[in-house]
Amino acid sequence: MKSAIVRCLIVLVLLLFWNCETTSKEKEEIPSLETPKGMIWVPSKTFTKGAKLNDKMAMMAEKPAHQVYVDGFFMDATEVTNQEFSQFVEATQYITLAEREIDWEEMKKELPAGTPKPDESILQPGSLIFKRNVKNINNVQNYNQWWEWKIGANWRHPQGPDSDIEGKENHPVVHIGYEDALAYCKWANRRLPTEAEWESAAQGNQEDAIFTWGNNAENLNENANTWQGTFPIELATKDGFDYAAGVKSYPPNSLGFYDLLGNVWEITQDYFNVKYYANLDQNEILQNPKGAKKHFNPNNPYEIEHIIKGGSFLCHASYCASFRISARMGNAEKSSSDHVGFRTVVTPEMLQQE
Repeated sequence: MKSAIVRCLIVLVLLLFWNCETTSKEKEEIPSLETPKGMIWVPSKTFTKGAKLNDKMAMMAEKPAHQVYVDGFFMDATEVTNQEFSQFVEATQYITLAEREIDWEEMKKELPAGTPKPDESILQPGSLIFKRNVKNINNVQNYNQWWEWKIGANWRHPQGPDSDIEGKENHPVVHIGYEDALAYCKWANRRLPTEAEWESAAQGNQEDAIFTWGNNAENLNENANTWQGTFPIELATKDGFDYAAGVKSYPPNSLGFYDLLGNVWEITQDYFNVKYYANLDQNEILQNPKGAKKHFNPNNPYEIEHIIKGGSFLCHASYCASFRISARMGNAEKSSSDHVGFRTVVTPEMLQQE
């Protein structure tokens, strides 16, 4: 009887110690700094990064899954909007890549030797837009069938010179290149998230979920703005949005983040390297990983690519199925389109330096 009482007391003491320790860590986890406007705190944690075991849509670039630890940080609750980007441009007079005159001598450095110079009528400022009148396709792998280089397309004119962003101030800014995103970050004293940070925020209070809301794919349409119908020739608008939607049009995840899946892809700072996951030590928990040291994509060997996350309004299960947390794709540094945007992060250390 006496020994049983002693064991109970020991367990009680351990439980009290554990509760105190947990409370202490939670207090340490909540920064004393004021949360920046429009941002949310993401607590530090260890979680499964990459393809989940029960994810039948996972691609090779997402494998194998591995454990990572990420320190706490603040991240934008939404994608950077047209209104927010307008404030940056007004303050700095910044000109985006899609608005700049094209320098052929610079461009050809990133192309295969001997690439002929296009006609001057084509070498004009512009960006990629999704063709909205595709009637049929021959090969779903040939994405040129539904993408078009549109002269005059940029963040102010998402579909070309005859379009504008009036009434779309709360839509995510698009036609943004990596350099443009960095310029905004510098102005705002922010930076782009690492892929690990992005996935940590997307997991929310979970550790190994496929989607921001859990593992049920049937809840996709009510939680993310993606393609509905037959991609890319038939668009069945079941949610009220044909293409991009305003931010906060769908429910947030468990931490309060909106549109981490669907709507527009989001630029991260990591290089895209298809071999990166395969070369990791699976027995090690990576601490605040920043991705591969070099970019590598055999399908696009001449351009530097960075990882984009979350998929967009064009994603469909029959094609890329990138409306999943682990999904990742490479995006050329000097490329922009009407379905790629970004959001920013800031750490307590960065705020203390302000």
